[in-house]
Amino acid sequence: MKLLHKYFPITNWISSYKLSTLKNDLPAGLSVGIVLIPQGIAYAIIADIPPIYGLYTALIPQLVYAVFGTSRQLSVGPVAMDSLIVAAGVSVIASAGTDYYLAMATLLAFMMGAIQFLFGFFRLGFLVNFLSKPVISGFTSAAALIIGLNQIKHITGTEILRSNKIQELIYNIIQHISDFSILSIGLAFFALTIILIFQFKKIKFPSALVVVTLGILLVFFFKLNLHGVKIVETIPAGLPDFKIPEFNQANIQKLLYLSFTLSLIAFMEAISIAKAIEDKNRTSHVKADQELIALGLANVIGSFFQTYPATGGFSRSAINDQSGAKTPMSSIISAGVVALALLFLTDLFYFLPKPILGAVIIAAVIRLIDFKYPVELIKYKKDEFFMLFTTFIVTLTIGISEGIITGVIISLALLIFRSAKPHIAECVQVEGTNQFRNKSRFENTKEREDVLIFRFDGQLYFANCQYFKQQLRIMINAKGDQLKHIILNAECINHIDSSAIKLLKQLILDLKEDNINFIISGTIGPVRDTLFKSKLIEVIGKNMMFSNVEKAIYYIDNQINMSDNTNNKIATQTNK
Repeated sequence: MKLLHKYFPITNWISSYKLSTLKNDLPAGLSVGIVLIPQGIAYAIIADIPPIYGLYTALIPQLVYAVFGTSRQLSVGPVAMDSLIVAAGVSVIASAGTDYYLAMATLLAFMMGAIQFLFGFFRLGFLVNFLSKPVISGFTSAAALIIGLNQIKHITGTEILRSNKIQELIYNIIQHISDFSILSIGLAFFALTIILIFQFKKIKFPSALVVVTLGILLVFFFKLNLHGVKIVETIPAGLPDFKIPEFNQANIQKLLYLSFTLSLIAFMEAISIAKAIEDKNRTSHVKADQELIALGLANVIGSFFQTYPATGGFSRSAINDQSGAKTPMSSIISAGVVALALLFLTDLFYFLPKPILGAVIIAAVIRLIDFKYPVELIKYKKDEFFMLFTTFIVTLTIGISEGIITGVIISLALLIFRSAKPHIAECVQVEGTNQFRNKSRFENTKEREDVLIFRFDGQLYFANCQYFKQQLRIMINAKGDQLKHIILNAECINHIDSSAIKLLKQLILDLKEDNINFIISGTIGPVRDTLFKSKLIEVIGKNMMFSNVEKAIYYIDNQINMSDNTNNKIATQTNK
């Protein structure tokens, strides 16, 4: 039963479901379902696939997620960013609008889902942590600009070539300025104005539904499609058929890198939204590995019903939460709304104007552009701003995948650099206290010529042990011939590897030849274990290990010969 609850979270709430809960889930599900219909169509257009497949992706994945997901408010389906990545990645392999393009988009959903499922099964959700906040911010802002600019073709009614490079997009737009349709631009401006009014007034009713309905009515009654306004036209009716994705080695190889990248990005989007809602409501516990399994199954199963990659959507999840959703039943209800639309309402979307869809997409993605965060980074973390800015520029000018790769590489490079050269400090006693602090940060200090207190703020391993030795030697030389005792404040050292052990042994022996005592204070349990198992403690001396700097100084001043039993007790304690 415990395993059933673990892998099928629906069993945690469905057995005790009450009518009072349905009163919350029903309006939330209806609201999300109504929003999903125009969004599904719009995001499919971003992905360069027929609108009907956007509705399929709005239907199947959220039903699967309702069974396996741990978030009770996350709404899974097509999203703007993933749709753009699909368009940018698959267009390199196949021509948009072809059957092969659609087959590759479906296969991408399967491969992305399979990777997510395996990540969840083997508890590898931590890999998403390699996509740091600056990288995500830079990538997201650039992707939002690319998405927005690619909607100019729909807003202006022209045949501007799609591109995921800003310089090509701007050039293509300039080339077609003379072909712009004033009527199409007016429709888009009308839609954006209504959406902005809804946002400014904080009206909860879905603005996308309002502008889509008005757009259809305007085209139908005033025959705007005969005056240059492009419309969606025929959307096939009916639920998706079961169809096995086109598996073959060549296609899998072409999509392997893209599917891996997209699986991480899609999971990051979903888990960040789910966690934000969890922190707000504190009513359910989102489990990252199970979320990977749920999203993976949603995409894998969906791919057999002709869906393209899906994940959690921010705006829909926010609507779901704000509308009072208490359980995933709201997602089942919203899927029901989409199913009814597929069965009976597709004819209504024939006159849906593409400029309106372009405006809906721009309004959705403009919120992805983060202006505040880069400004904050300039003030206090210029290296991370460089990471963000580089990711942003590479994504804009070279490509989405290249932007992410660049950001991850810079993140890892900064991580290695910081790890190889961690913060160090010479500590001295603050006058009138028993505190020993960084010499460069305090003025009223009591410094001793015979004692050097050296603090190393990081793990001590092969990549930084020479740096450790070099900096310690610099401080030793600065002290001069009066130096008799070195205290290594090891409070911040959480790991010591074999390379560091070897270096410390030789360093301590060299110091003994110079009549300098080497003392360690503040070691944590795992580090003490390493010192004993490696027999480095025999070189240091059991009577040269102390719980803090103050006791080490007391020992130096009084030359107390602590009993072996007391020393052994202190030295061999470990953190469990």
